[in-house]
Amino acid sequence: MYSFGQTISGDSQFYDHIEHAIPIQIYQDQNHTDIGYIDAYSDNFVKVNQTYYCRKQFTFVSRPGY
Repeated sequence: MYSFGQTISGDSQFYDHIEHAIPIQIYQDQNHTDIGYIDAYSDNFVKVNQTYYCRKQFTFVSRPGY
């Protein structure tokens, strides 16, 4: 389904990660920021570990099996 390290950005990808409980890792400027499961998402934000991350400011990476 998703490769370890695959960048995700589309709504369907975020939905899949919620639906299948696939963890993601979050980066800002290539620096690790957080890792966890998506709680919710919108057009502008992704909520992970009770923190909202701006979709334009951060990079979200799939971590299946982590």
